[in-house]
Amino acid sequence: MSMESNAQRKRQPDRPFYLPKGDTTSSRIITEAKESLNNRTGLQAVVTKRPSTPRDATRSLFGATSTRAPENRPPSSFSLGSRHFDGADTSRPTSRTRLQPINHTPSFSVLSEEKPKLPSEEEVESGLLPPKPPSDPNKVQRGKATRTRLQQSTSVESSLSSEVKSRLDTSPSDVKTVDEPVRRVHSGPKERSSLPVEERGEGDGREMPYRAPSSASVRSPPRSAESRTGSGGTKRTSSAGSTGRGGSAGKREEETAEEALFYSQNIVPLLERMTAASSKKDLKKLGQVTEDLYSLLQKENLLGRNCKQRTTILKSIFKLLDADDTRIQLKLARLILAFKVTGNNLLSACKLVFKISRNEKNDPEFLKGDILDVLLDTLKSTDPFSASEALVFCIGSLKLLTGNATIVKQLVKKDCIENLAILLNSINKTIREGSEPSTQLGNILVQATAALRNLADTGSSRERLLGCQVIEALCLIIDSFTSDGDLMLNISRIFSKVTLHTDCCTALADHPTSYRSFVSILQKHQHKSDVVVRVSFVLGNMTAKNEVARLRLFQEAGSFDILLSLFRFYLEQDVKNQGKETKKEVAEDGSTVNKTEDVLIKVIRVIANLSINENVGPVICSNYQCVDFLLKVLETKEVSSSEELVLNTVATINNLSFYNTKTSAITTLQVRVLEVLLKLVLANNMEAMVEACRVFANLTRQKVVRDFLAEQKIDRMLVTMLDSGNREVVYISCGVLINFMVDEENRPMLKQEHGIRKLIEVLRDFSRTDWELASLVCQILWNYSGKITSSNDCFGQQESQDLTELLTELLDRDSALDLSFKDEADDEMTDYFEETWTEQFCPVAEQLLQRIETHQSDLEPLDNPSGS
Repeated sequence: MSMESNAQRKRQPDRPFYLPKGDTTSSRIITEAKESLNNRTGLQAVVTKRPSTPRDATRSLFGATSTRAPENRPPSSFSLGSRHFDGADTSRPTSRTRLQPINHTPSFSVLSEEKPKLPSEEEVESGLLPPKPPSDPNKVQRGKATRTRLQQSTSVESSLSSEVKSRLDTSPSDVKTVDEPVRRVHSGPKERSSLPVEERGEGDGREMPYRAPSSASVRSPPRSAESRTGSGGTKRTSSAGSTGRGGSAGKREEETAEEALFYSQNIVPLLERMTAASSKKDLKKLGQVTEDLYSLLQKENLLGRNCKQRTTILKSIFKLLDADDTRIQLKLARLILAFKVTGNNLLSACKLVFKISRNEKNDPEFLKGDILDVLLDTLKSTDPFSASEALVFCIGSLKLLTGNATIVKQLVKKDCIENLAILLNSINKTIREGSEPSTQLGNILVQATAALRNLADTGSSRERLLGCQVIEALCLIIDSFTSDGDLMLNISRIFSKVTLHTDCCTALADHPTSYRSFVSILQKHQHKSDVVVRVSFVLGNMTAKNEVARLRLFQEAGSFDILLSLFRFYLEQDVKNQGKETKKEVAEDGSTVNKTEDVLIKVIRVIANLSINENVGPVICSNYQCVDFLLKVLETKEVSSSEELVLNTVATINNLSFYNTKTSAITTLQVRVLEVLLKLVLANNMEAMVEACRVFANLTRQKVVRDFLAEQKIDRMLVTMLDSGNREVVYISCGVLINFMVDEENRPMLKQEHGIRKLIEVLRDFSRTDWELASLVCQILWNYSGKITSSNDCFGQQESQDLTELLTELLDRDSALDLSFKDEADDEMTDYFEETWTEQFCPVAEQLLQRIETHQSDLEPLDNPSGS
């Protein structure tokens, strides 16, 4: 075992052990100092690294470890082209109002003898509608007026065959109006259902849902009072004509001459140039003209549903999507999404963007223009219930893009976290109101939480996550989707990141259902190690510094039982795998991780942190099964190959050994405890030795333990450790030596091993920066000199003189508190430092000095004369 020399120790900076390097506040220094002092007394929170995140070799919607069945999730790979877009996209704005059936019974002329009838199934299948019976066959004529009126509703015209159109091309001036309602009201099923999804209001959920047409469908707009009075050949005019909303499903207002002129002079030329560039495969020109068109539409506020030629423009754009260039496709997709398409077009556009985002070489293209803004706007405007698949691909694209360090910062600045929080709250609200947590919603949430996981890494994300209450929303989602392994994994990854920070950790610990939620996850996914390891890590963070959290977690029904169940299962798995080649997970930093061992590390850490609570600790230390599992770990693992697991296990045993209760399983299994600790002391690992000695400090309160360790020469090893330049190693050694010096038979060893001189050097080197350590040195010397008759005999002549001078100097306030680092400490820090000197060092140092001076004499004591 190698030790640092005194010269090495003295070269260390003269700083208090709790004064960290770098800028920090005095209050934080004091807090950390008190925590450090608390750890030195026997109890300590266990620290561990965050679970590694495996490398994701492919960008996909659901990772390779997904537990979802293929039929319950959208595919990440698919073919997509212009044929997947619906050219008959509606041009009318979203009304968001459910239209009511028109309460109108058409009247028929007595001249009409043939009653209108609905089309037969054969006629529906053939796409033909039966001809409407004219009132007067002799007056049936073809003209342009009716064609003009019918062409204003492109969605209807597209669903009719050429034969039907021919039959409908009749001049209204030559046809009696009594027939018009007949055709309009009694349109066939195929004619009614031929409207595109968006036309029917089934796009993004913000339009009215589809309903079966009544006898007076929305395709028959209400007539004005004047229109209905005419009969018998009188021309009737629809009131929709005066308001600009007539034809199929209520079309947009008529274009003004000015608007038509702008369209023909500015937009049409750009569309023609785009088509020409595409035909010539001039991709550079196509990209530039596409940008020009987008800029023009954006400048004139013609994006969204504001443009009356929206459908025509979209048709032209769809035809260009087969261009074999991702940059062109992304520009076109941006145009499509900016037009606020819904239904199938929204889904296809989102899939196109997702397909492009899968290749990280395309990431730079997403930093150009405002494609990120368009994606976020699509996220905000898309309803998660009626357009769930489109939203999966939209958020899936954002998730993949958050893997880029530059893009993720841009998304945070553009309020991506806030927008995702709104989505989470919307889903939670709907479920709270009675909706079932569906698979489709789960798919959306998997993408959203994966994106949040990446967004949580940025500098300002914590404040945003706390500000929009993402932590609270995620807790509610856990309660609704506990069985969803993919979703629980993502949420646990988010929490494992944010709980590294005290403010987020406190917010989670304060949430009323967080403990129940985490226990439920562990119970539901016991054998899913990647979930268990992260949830355990989160619970370890919550209980590291929060007394209330320790008590609340332990009191949660089934919490400690599930921890022991996990401990047993993964310990058995680890024992089975010993000697076998086990597949290790490759982390993002390239390191390999034993997943089973990592779970054990995190679960044991939770137990260690729980045991710090004075009410919980005695209960755990009395649990025979728990202590048995801990000892099995130390009996089966080597510190050389499983250092973190072994050290965390010893730290847990140290916390449990602090409670000297009658029912303590540590006491019951004391022989096994000492055997495994001796193995660690002999290992060439300083940290393992220190942790073992921490346990010795608690166990040596019993004489039987002190005698056993003295036989193993552990007391002599502790004296040797006083030469270490590591302050904590010296501190732990002093703590155990205090107990050894209680026994008179152990005292001569201290002088034989030159321990007195070493303790004086420790006092001289560390006292002014660590008054608690200085106090321990004085306590060792006080116990050692319990039977003192002469200071020179007890300590040695030179040692006695050096002690007297040093203690006198250290008890002088001006000399003791003349800090070499006073420029780094403010008033609050100085006051705290003085407090530790006054309350911890001075009382025992004054008594020791008085004892030495009292027995300081050149005269040798005389033996009692016999017979006196």
